[in-house]
Amino acid sequence: MQNRATLGILFLCLGIFVFSLQDAVIKAVSGNYALTQVVSVRCLVSVPILLLLVHFEAGLGSLFSREFKSLAGRAALLLLAYTTYYMAFPALPLADAVALYFTVPLFMIALAPVILGESVGWRRLTAVFVGFIGVVIMLKPGAGLFEPAALLSLSSAVTYALAMLMARKISNEATASVMAFYQNGVYLTGALLIAAFFHATGFQHASHKSIEFLVRPWVWPTVKDALLMASCGVIAAIGMTLLTHAYRIAKASVVASFEYTGMLWAPLWGFLFFGEVPYLTTIAGACMIVIAGLFALSSPAAREDIAEAA
Repeated sequence: MQNRATLGILFLCLGIFVFSLQDAVIKAVSGNYALTQVVSVRCLVSVPILLLLVHFEAGLGSLFSREFKSLAGRAALLLLAYTTYYMAFPALPLADAVALYFTVPLFMIALAPVILGESVGWRRLTAVFVGFIGVVIMLKPGAGLFEPAALLSLSSAVTYALAMLMARKISNEATASVMAFYQNGVYLTGALLIAAFFHATGFQHASHKSIEFLVRPWVWPTVKDALLMASCGVIAAIGMTLLTHAYRIAKASVVASFEYTGMLWAPLWGFLFFGEVPYLTTIAGACMIVIAGLFALSSPAAREDIAEAA
């Protein structure tokens, strides 16, 4: 039998990679379109894909879950997490925004004992802090760190951590695809309500780039941009399912450190798509992140989890 800890780590790393592609796409369109418009298109494209995933994993009847309130509550946390996360993109370089967001494992390690009753040993704590130092090195503390949009990335990290821990609490009542479907539905509903609110109030312009990305009016996209937005739907459907499944089958304190692998992709996409050249500090920080993740996996507690799941 394949062990659940290793599978959880694999699912998480794949999910992080998939979502990193969406980050690049959303940053690319953030200068011309509203965040609510991008999210709405993404969610509409995701609906049939997620329905197929639900059908093959658990059957459509599983959508009528007894844990409806918990699923909706978790999805609402993720709506807040991703809204604040994407709002930071127009105001921060991609690597900076992603690096600040990757304080997620710090919050998860801190909250896992309280919410899930999981034990966290010194090796895992050390790994997370070493990984965070790697993130700081990659970020190169400077003017960008004190941009107000940085607080958006940090608040996103807190709400995302809470949502992923909730996935473990309700894992016996809902499959990964069902959780992802609820998440997508709340995203779509939330985006439409936010867009309608700003349209009704006439508040559709702001001086700060992050706020402008949220409140600007919808416009008819070019064919290229429409396809980019639609691609986010495919990416999101796959990514949401992978990440949710990772936290369902493995302990949060085991897989959390591997959230940092996202920082391996952000500088790459920044270079390929936005001409951001990685610095030596970026390479050094990425190496620290990988080493920290491997150190966490080699801890006695992690080996026990693997042995139990095998």
